[in-house]
Amino acid sequence: MNAITTKPALSVTNKEIWQISYPIIFGNLAQTIMVFVNTVFIGHVGNVELGAVMLGGIYYLVFTALAMGFAIGVQIIIARRLGEQNYRRIGVVFEHGLLFTTILGIMLWLTMHFLSDILLNLIIDSPNVYEAATQFINYRHYGIVIVCINYLFRSLYIGLSNTKIITYTTILMAAVNIFLDYALIFGNLGFPEMGIRGAGLSSVCAELSALLLFVFYTLKMIPFRKYALFEFGKIEPQLLKSVLKLAFPTMLQRLMSFGLWFVFFAMIEHTGEMPIAVSGIVRSVYMLVTIPVFAFSATSNTLTSRLIGADKQEEIPRTLVKIAKMSLATIIPLVIICACIPQYIARIYTDDIVLAQNSVNTIYVVLVATLVLAPAMIYFEFISGTGNTLSALMLEAGVLVIYVIYVYLSANVWNLDVEWIWCTEVIYGFLMLTHSYSYMKLAKWRK
Repeated sequence: MNAITTKPALSVTNKEIWQISYPIIFGNLAQTIMVFVNTVFIGHVGNVELGAVMLGGIYYLVFTALAMGFAIGVQIIIARRLGEQNYRRIGVVFEHGLLFTTILGIMLWLTMHFLSDILLNLIIDSPNVYEAATQFINYRHYGIVIVCINYLFRSLYIGLSNTKIITYTTILMAAVNIFLDYALIFGNLGFPEMGIRGAGLSSVCAELSALLLFVFYTLKMIPFRKYALFEFGKIEPQLLKSVLKLAFPTMLQRLMSFGLWFVFFAMIEHTGEMPIAVSGIVRSVYMLVTIPVFAFSATSNTLTSRLIGADKQEEIPRTLVKIAKMSLATIIPLVIICACIPQYIARIYTDDIVLAQNSVNTIYVVLVATLVLAPAMIYFEFISGTGNTLSALMLEAGVLVIYVIYVYLSANVWNLDVEWIWCTEVIYGFLMLTHSYSYMKLAKWRK
């Protein structure tokens, strides 16, 4: 009798994917809510301030990129140890990450504190936008160390597939940020009227509240003995070296990605104050609709690493398809709603009818980009999840070369309208999808 062969059962279910993803959606919502709230409040102060907060926010993200990339490396290792059931090494990895992240955060703070005025002056053309952006960063940079440590806590809980705390910190951050923006930007409830400076300070306070909750939750809910957490044994240089070896390409990748995004907005700022104000609105809308995209991509990274740790590489391609379908199913309703009422969405951010109308076409562009980006980021983060972060770095570097060339030509040579400049996001998503999917099909990542 011939033996009947069947494919191994898929151990990763839709329910498990969703259980990992939805708290990350809330976690990504935290930073996005701060951008949204700051943009809404500042948009009603003035168009110059709107563009300045957007530029200042991207400038700030460039500095956090190194910590974000390092935390992703830590996340990959933690997920791998979880798959191997080598639980006690998880705490050791986290503690070494905490040491490095704290030192990195202090160095970033010193750089921003003493050099931001000079750097922003070199990049921003408009004196009005420069002055407003400087005021914002002079307060915002005080949160850089806090954000670096928050990234590390997020990596711990995503790596452990225990992401409920991210939901709680998001709710707290949103509440603190909304309250303080209302109070500090306009001087309500007896607080001083700080304008754009109040937006920076409120974000710092919101991030601090999240860090305190992370620490409290960890002390109360995590089984210390199981994970050897906070035992603070001797420093293992070889472990730190191995973490950095894995994380360094991701750190460079995030720095390059955010750095070139800042260049993108700086080039738009050179075209005038109206295009940069439009971009301030569009950036916030774009970040809101792509929240599920980056949550599911983080899930792709975690599950890839965990399946490799459990020696179940054959399940990864089918798991990626399931994640991509769930990502698209989540964002398509958001895209449809935004496509039906783009001008009403723009009016949330501004009282300027002309600015709102000028934002409509660019909103359509980023909605198309979102649909392409959804599967693209699933397959791209899979590459990092395999541990081959250098390949991920090289892939994105090649795509970003084309990205920058198009931005430069469209903004400075062809003098196109802002919506055509933003088409570079569609190009970026398409190239990332084709290259990442080809890597999954053709590269020898299973070894």
